[in-house]
Amino acid sequence: MLALRSLFLFLIGQSLLIGCSGPKPDLLAPLVADIRERFAPDQRMALFRVDACRQKGNLILQGETTIPEAKQALFDSLAARKISVVDSIVVLPDTTVAEKPWGLVSLSVGNIRVAPDHGAEMATQLLLGTPVKILQLVDGWYRIQSPDQYIGWCDGSVLAPVTEAELAGWKKSDRYLYRQISGFAFSEANGHSRVVSDLVLGDLFTVSGEQNGFLRIQFPDGRSGFVPKNECRPYSEWVLEEPKVDQAIETAGMLTGSPYLWGGTSSKAVDCSGLMKTAWFSQGVILARDASQQARYGEVLQVTDSLDFQPGDLLFFGRSKDRISHVAMYIGNGKYIHSSGLVRINSLSPQDSDYSEFNRKRLVSAGRVISSLNTEAIIQVKEHPWYN
Repeated sequence: MLALRSLFLFLIGQSLLIGCSGPKPDLLAPLVADIRERFAPDQRMALFRVDACRQKGNLILQGETTIPEAKQALFDSLAARKISVVDSIVVLPDTTVAEKPWGLVSLSVGNIRVAPDHGAEMATQLLLGTPVKILQLVDGWYRIQSPDQYIGWCDGSVLAPVTEAELAGWKKSDRYLYRQISGFAFSEANGHSRVVSDLVLGDLFTVSGEQNGFLRIQFPDGRSGFVPKNECRPYSEWVLEEPKVDQAIETAGMLTGSPYLWGGTSSKAVDCSGLMKTAWFSQGVILARDASQQARYGEVLQVTDSLDFQPGDLLFFGRSKDRISHVAMYIGNGKYIHSSGLVRINSLSPQDSDYSEFNRKRLVSAGRVISSLNTEAIIQVKEHPWYN
């Protein structure tokens, strides 16, 4: 997963050099690499892509970054070395999104890609009502950053751009969370009228009224519909309730048999880390996007022959601790649930019929979420400023 994403990032970075001619100087490479490691070591969450070329005798720096401090550090270092350059580095968000720098996802599930192209790899998905920061607008495609800080691209149908004032108004609105695995919003306050949209677990919407046991909901793009009230929960109640491990496990279990989907992060279909995010988001907890990222955060647990884990712990698999490629949730009695081909339960115990020797051999680390709430990259929704 990481290899393909890295390739896309490389190709995007190379496209920044169009217009330059002559040999590219390499004297800046170590300096750029050092600053990238300091300010943006994970390019999935923060951008610092800078390259240089010669054009008409001038040394031109081109690229983009989401961290102004990183750009300043680079130019301070160049000045200290008496190196003169032409600045063509773009700091994101750019001016094209200045009036409406935020967005709200308008679809039940919005696909986010690694490049502004429908044929590009899907990196993740975002649920209806998710607030995002808009970084850039290019030919109808938005480059956005999600609440878990993941950066990607979506087409204009996925979200509704909003101003700072509109986002503030949304935060104060009467919001509800959809709490079923799947369902529908209807055109009338009954369950047999025209379908306005499908819905999935975790979708968030504003409510403007109630009729015949149905909530009248508003979509960020202006659509409206009716949803059975008993399938929803007030946002204000949901965020104040403390996360429960058993309910996170129950949510994951409700997806048993669901197909694996690369980049899937909803109850429609999930990849391995998407299953963890979906299960914990049901409890109002936002995890990092990818398995390799999830492995970096939370209480670190030792992997020993005794397999002394607690239900809800995340189990990480790969070639080594530095090369994580899969994640599962421990559910007790030696068993874990994960998305591998489909969402399934396997065991760490050789005597069990669902034992996976392959996974047991590559179990390299584990982490505890519930003891690490509101630490880096394990944030409760009620503490996240984009929602509140």
